[in-house]
Amino acid sequence: MQYIGSIDQGTTSTRFIIFDKQGNMISVGQKEHTQIYPQAGWVEHDPDEIWQNTQEVIGLALGKANLSALDLAAVGITNQRETTVVWNKTTGKPYYNAIVWQDTRVGNIVAELAKEGGSDRFRKETGLPLATYFSGLKLQWLLHNVEGLRNDAEKGEAIFGNMDTFIIWHLTGGTEGGIHITDVTNASRTQLMNLQTLAWDETILATLNIPLAMLPAIRSSSEVYGEAKGILANVPVAGDLGDQQAALVGQTCFAAGEAKNTYGTGCFMLMNTGTTPMPSTYGLLTTVAYQFGQQPVHYALEGSVAITGALVQWLRDNLGMIEKSADIETLANSVEDNGGCYFVPAFSGLYAPYWKADARGVIVGLTRYINKAHIARAALEATAFQTLEVLEAMEKDASIKISSLRVDGGMVVNELLMQFQADMVDVPVVCPSMIETTALGAAYAAGLAVGYWQDFDDLKQNWGIAHTWQPDMPAEQRTKQYHFWKKAVQRSFDWDEA
Repeated sequence: MQYIGSIDQGTTSTRFIIFDKQGNMISVGQKEHTQIYPQAGWVEHDPDEIWQNTQEVIGLALGKANLSALDLAAVGITNQRETTVVWNKTTGKPYYNAIVWQDTRVGNIVAELAKEGGSDRFRKETGLPLATYFSGLKLQWLLHNVEGLRNDAEKGEAIFGNMDTFIIWHLTGGTEGGIHITDVTNASRTQLMNLQTLAWDETILATLNIPLAMLPAIRSSSEVYGEAKGILANVPVAGDLGDQQAALVGQTCFAAGEAKNTYGTGCFMLMNTGTTPMPSTYGLLTTVAYQFGQQPVHYALEGSVAITGALVQWLRDNLGMIEKSADIETLANSVEDNGGCYFVPAFSGLYAPYWKADARGVIVGLTRYINKAHIARAALEATAFQTLEVLEAMEKDASIKISSLRVDGGMVVNELLMQFQADMVDVPVVCPSMIETTALGAAYAAGLAVGYWQDFDDLKQNWGIAHTWQPDMPAEQRTKQYHFWKKAVQRSFDWDEA
């Protein structure tokens, strides 16, 4: 019996998960990597550490299940999107640490570009507003600030990619013939790809002074790109999706109007809008959902929230308020409500629907009554409030009323959060049996490319419901809570004056 392997290269850890034909998890290996904070607002990862971890977790998962590469029909990759790395194709060495999607160092560049053409100057071509979030400006920063990089880039020696590109290049041989590619979903997160042509936009490249030679070839999300070398020798590398698009596929949201919300380091809601890109007028992103082989590209509307699960980590690591992330639910449950305390975690500015790079985190409504349990509860509630804001924007943009919300990601195990989420969105919140939908989506893309699964119907048969949370909050209470949340958000605006 053969299986499908999935590399899930995330913001805080890298995992290798092996799935069977029914979408069940057979084995998993996981390893965290170092979060590097050189100064306020800067977030980096060591790409070499991540590649080393990737090889280790592959070996770990195979060993646990007593399998070898021969037991895998294909491997797919999903990745933290927008995280930017540049390396030398002859030596394989990165020129600099990977600049993580949360990083805000290009805030000044965003402001300068917006002065000339407004914050939407690239939105028509890319579906994205000017923001610190996307890869293109991070790449421009590297070209300006790393000695010798521009010269090597002009010569075609220095090559760029999001983490999917870096992993695939190493996986397929690295300096010995590694394939330099990305897929349409990851390319759509660079702010350098034209959504209509699905090609790099040469006008934007010229504006940002980025050499075309350093960019990867853009391919579909599901096709055989090449064969792996090393630990996965001869296994077809056949799927590539940015993590949130992978979760959309893993949740089998293949019809226009179907949406999912992933609760991870950040929170990301995507709605499939079909084969036509839908411009947003309510602060959402227009992005590529997926493309399977030669089939038409599907697009999505996306609402991105920068800090959700990362806020729990912050309470754990920076404040020492809890010992492990799971402890937050017990602490928050020790009080009946937030005591009038609201926590807006604008650590990296605010993403959808505000797009305010100068916002910063605030805790408001503090009195002598407030204790750490109220703050823990307010931190969890912040995730639900931010999700509600995105959902409202999505319903307005798509003119579709969502009847239920499909959820996945690490935070769905938090009963308090999921119930509060249902209460705030006022529709049922539905969690599938397999919550590792990001890795599963990458596995589906790879499996479809090699015929392991035949079509979408095969994938839909694997989807089942594990739990549904029904809304159970009086409308008056919901309205009051949301009013104070909106008030708190206003307090976070215009803080950073750099």
